[in-house]
Order: sequence, then structure tokens, then C-alpha cells
Amino acid sequence: MQKLSTETDIESWMRRLDESGRRIIMLDYDGTLAPFTPNRDKAFPYPGLREILERLQANPKNRLIIVSGRAIADLQKLLQLDPSPEIWGSHGLEHRTPDGEYELTNIDSDTLERIDRAASTISGKVPVDALERKPSSVAVHWRGRTDEEAERLRSLAAGLWAEHSSAPNLELHEFDGGIELRISSITKADAVNAILAENEGIPAVYLGDDKTDEDAFNALGDKGLRILVRKEHRATAADLWITPPDELFTLLKRWI
Repeated sequence: MQKLSTETDIESWMRRLDESGRRIIMLDYDGTLAPFTPNRDKAFPYPGLREILERLQANPKNRLIIVSGRAIADLQKLLQLDPSPEIWGSHGLEHRTPDGEYELTNIDSDTLERIDRAASTISGKVPVDALERKPSSVAVHWRGRTDEEAERLRSLAAGLWAEHSSAPNLELHEFDGGIELRISSITKADAVNAILAENEGIPAVYLGDDKTDEDAFNALGDKGLRILVRKEHRATAADLWITPPDELFTLLKRWI
């Protein structure tokens, strides 16, 4: 565990989170709760973590929320939690509420058609298991492949999707192990802002590993504790850096 911020009173935030009658625990999924795997459909939580998440959910002091770029349906299959927790999926486009209701942000038909065309354009040119279609985006994954194949997939996707990424409301975004054509106006920051608006004054913590989590870190700002979870350090707006799984387990167990 390493402090990254000289401006944030990390000890004070830890005390607030430990002692509060209510707290918000926001967690990214891939790379944070689950190790990266070449087969993204097999990216299950670290062994033993599911039990910790169940106990966190059972504690009435906690509002446990998953915030991920994955689709909600995929997350539920991987988490295998009953009941399913609150989830913001597809970078905040989808929301499974605490009551179990499903909400999807409206997307204009032109944008959806562009995403469909982008998926069709690259289909057949990349391995089937490398292509992922989400409600609001299309992605190509190269984790577990050779450097040469990864570069081929990156260049191919960037080239074929360049025209689409120049359209209003769409952007190309590289993440750890892939590239995605996604809606630019919806990010994890939208999820964090919505959560904070409903829970004003309640101490919050966000744990994430990827570049997309920087949107969430920036949205949280000084309203909560921002924690980077990954094996290697990188430039980040986070206040604290921990390595999974051991330090992750130790931290989450504080709030069981």
C-alpha cells in the first residue's frame, strides 16, 4: 500500500469510512476484482473474493456498487452473486438499480447504426473471440496474443474505425488489452456523479485499475478516497495504490 497524494488526508478518510454508519464502495471489475485473462468470458473474481463481496453486501452500512466497462449481463455471469449487486455497466450507460430494475440510457439511432457498421466492417477480419459488441460500443481485444498480433489488431481497428470515431458522440479509446469505439459523452464519471448526487455527505471510496477509471477518480475528486488497484504503478489521479489480490482483500475486509 502506497500513498500517492500529498493533498489528501488518507488516514482521515479511512477513519471516516471505518466509523461511518453508511458508506459507498464503488468497484471496477476487470483488473480490480478479477485478474486479466486471455479469455474474457472466464475472468472470474480472485479466489475467495466472492465471499468477501457477499459479506460486504450483507452489511447494511455498505452500498456496494460495481462500475465497469463490461455489459451488466456479462458482469452478473462472472460475479455470480445472489442477490446481484447494484451495477453500472458499459461505462455508465446501463444501470441495475439497488431494487433490481434495469435502466438503459437512450442512444440516438444514427450513433447505434454507426457502431453496428463498425462491428460489421471488422467482423471476419479478426478472431471471433477478439471481437466484443456491447450495448453502446464495439471492442477488439488482444490480451494473451503475441505483440505482433496485438499490433495488427490495434492498427486494423484504428484504421477501419477512424471514420466512425470522427462522428459526433463517438471516440476511439485504448484500454489495457484492447481498443474500443464507444460513445464519448458517457463515461464512468457519469455513474459516479449520479451515485454521489443520491448520497450527499456519505463517505465514498472508488477502486479501479484502468485508464477509464481515471474518469471516475476525477469525478470523485475530494468527495471520497480514490484507490488504484494494479500490480504495476502508473500515472493516476488516485490517492492510494494497492496491489491485488492480498492488499485488496485486506482493505475490503475492513468494511465487512
